[in-house]
Amino acid sequence: MWPTDASWGLEYCTLILGPGKIRPRDTQALLPTTQAMELRKRDYHMERPLLNQEQLEELGHWGSAPRTHQWRTWLQCSRARAHALLLQHLPILVWLPRYPVRDWLLGDLLSGLSVAIMQLPQGLAYALLAGLPPVFGLYSSFYPVFIYFLFGTSRHISVGTFAVMSVMVGSVTESLAPQALNDSTINETARDGDAARVQVASTLSVLVGLFQVGLGLVHFGFVVTYLSEPLVRGYTTAAAVQVFVSQLKYVFGLHLSSHSGPLSLIYTVLEVCWKLPQSKVGTMVSTMVTAAVAGVVLVLVKLLNDKLQQQLPMPIPGELLTLIGATSISYGVGLKHRFEVDVVGNIPTGLVPPVAPNSQLFSKLMGSAFAIALVGFAIAISLGKIFALRHGYRVDSNQELVALGLSNLIGGIFQCFPVSCSMSRSLVQESTGGNSQVAGAVSSLFILLIIVKLGELFRCLPKAVLAAIVIVNLKGMLGQLSDVCSLWKANRADLLIWLVTFMATILLNLDLGLVAAVIFSLLLVVVRTQRPHYSILGQVPDTDIYRDVAEYSEAKEVPGVKVFRSSATVYFANAEFYSDALKQRCGVDVDLLISQKKKLLKKQEQLKLKQLQRDKKLQKQAASSKDTSVSINVNSSLEDMRSNNVEDCKAMVSPEDRMEDATASGQEDSKALDVSTLKALGLPQPDFHSLILDLSALSFVDTVCLKSLKNIFRDFREIEVEVYMAACHSPVISQLEAGHFFDASVTKKHLFASVHDAVTFALQHPRPVPDSPVSVTRL
Repeated sequence: MWPTDASWGLEYCTLILGPGKIRPRDTQALLPTTQAMELRKRDYHMERPLLNQEQLEELGHWGSAPRTHQWRTWLQCSRARAHALLLQHLPILVWLPRYPVRDWLLGDLLSGLSVAIMQLPQGLAYALLAGLPPVFGLYSSFYPVFIYFLFGTSRHISVGTFAVMSVMVGSVTESLAPQALNDSTINETARDGDAARVQVASTLSVLVGLFQVGLGLVHFGFVVTYLSEPLVRGYTTAAAVQVFVSQLKYVFGLHLSSHSGPLSLIYTVLEVCWKLPQSKVGTMVSTMVTAAVAGVVLVLVKLLNDKLQQQLPMPIPGELLTLIGATSISYGVGLKHRFEVDVVGNIPTGLVPPVAPNSQLFSKLMGSAFAIALVGFAIAISLGKIFALRHGYRVDSNQELVALGLSNLIGGIFQCFPVSCSMSRSLVQESTGGNSQVAGAVSSLFILLIIVKLGELFRCLPKAVLAAIVIVNLKGMLGQLSDVCSLWKANRADLLIWLVTFMATILLNLDLGLVAAVIFSLLLVVVRTQRPHYSILGQVPDTDIYRDVAEYSEAKEVPGVKVFRSSATVYFANAEFYSDALKQRCGVDVDLLISQKKKLLKKQEQLKLKQLQRDKKLQKQAASSKDTSVSINVNSSLEDMRSNNVEDCKAMVSPEDRMEDATASGQEDSKALDVSTLKALGLPQPDFHSLILDLSALSFVDTVCLKSLKNIFRDFREIEVEVYMAACHSPVISQLEAGHFFDASVTKKHLFASVHDAVTFALQHPRPVPDSPVSVTRL
């Protein structure tokens, strides 16, 4: 019976198994009076029979519960099923009819305007980061955002251009665009550099979208779980460093050659250092001053926003104000003509018609597209789940994958580059009162207005200002460098993943760095499961709880019983380690003992054969003597000859062989005891008669694990120790049955519901060991 007071925390269990059942014992006599009274309030007592797996299955009717097959549900074809699929893949039909206009509309309008004000400068800046003309950043801030409005399930993330995605796209365009100019696979209209890079980026976006939609439709949203949080944070930090280095050419007004592949970051830094002394001082100083002033203004406005966050209805649009001010100053002063400061240049107005992707580039972009698809989805779903948890709604990871994929797929047809969601814009969308993706629709419409009418006003905008916007927005990602200190204290294995990911991304570039990081993290998981924590368990006094005797000083081993547990599942990578650790922790050299036993038994067999040969020889001699004329008492002569031969053989062998000979002789008699036991052979016996394997940590078993368990049963039975298993989960039991693990020698009676059941059964049924000496006298 459970305690009536539900406010108590963990119940104090006093289950002590008796013969065939659990009986409570008084534990308070060993405790101080006040503590005993407290524990008595929380005691619970229960009585049940001792259960092995066969009895538990019979009692609980295991396997009789109805099982549903998910594939049958997927293949159903009905009007209700079609309607459910439509609502599942087009979520706007679910939430828009229920949209609370009075409560949410004003907040969404204000939030959408705030996000659009941020989206404009970031779109222009991140397009340069991707190696594309700035106007394509505006396209990527319109089409994907509106598509996500229709198909997305998160109410707060802001989809659009993002620094990490842009720098990944930039590495691809820089590596392929120079090749594309001399490649016949590129259309004649794409012969100039910008058009070639745009074609590569838009084709890449289509491929990314196809990967994401495909993975989402087959419910592969879980694939992002292989990108752990330390991996993602290390990767985005390294990407931020890549972004920072890529913007140096705009900050200093340099013209650098493109670098791609491994060590491209190092080559870019070295080229910047090489060309700085060779650049024009006036142009470099003017560009640096422009970037520095813009950066200082942006930092001051962000600090002011943080300080006045509670008083302001919406953040001060520092980036937009910087954009307008820099464009005005550049136009008035003539930075382009007087100081040779690079500016954005012509921004065409109006939308571009859809363009089919170049399918002949698919083979070159396949690997990069898959990497970008995974990274973009990982960033989007992690932010989406954070906001969903904060505001109490659910985000469907598979539908998010489809929504993001459609955004990139349709966007790529309209010459956009791959997008994801931005943390800074998402936070602004939430903090300014955004409650749904209506805010995203409002921001996309505002961007559309700029594309159609206002884009050409920013043609005098210095690129150094856009570089300053990018660098200032890297503050959050570069701040993740502090993870090194926190992970050093919290989990050094995660720190190792973070550092390897960071260094691999810095040295190998973004695509190869991601592959290396994922491979390393998976290998680290395998290595950690290969070396789990093995322990011998002891019983906590007066309870049915068993804990590691090395960690709990009061936990004592049950006399005659060893309880062994692994902290990880047993499979092909660690099955051998499991067996070795078991034999080591039990304190018995099982392999040596079995080897000695087999050696002595083999000697016994050899001596037995020799004895039989001698008996046959004596019989032949007796038969030949019967034919002689001398009258001899055949029986006495035969006995004398046999005795003399035996004595001669004993004189030729060692005392140990004599005992083995006598043992072999005694074995021939039906009344003699078993001479194959360790004690009869003169070998040391283990100090325990039962071994219990706690299998509660097993989540699955493979064929190697099954063979390993079979070998454990065989080896320990060889040294007269009975083996039992305990606390095995139902899926694992099903796998044991499917692998034909249970047979006549190992049945389900050797598997118990809990460790305590197994211990009690082992104490009640110790393996018999003969105590009397083996008779070696021939009768």
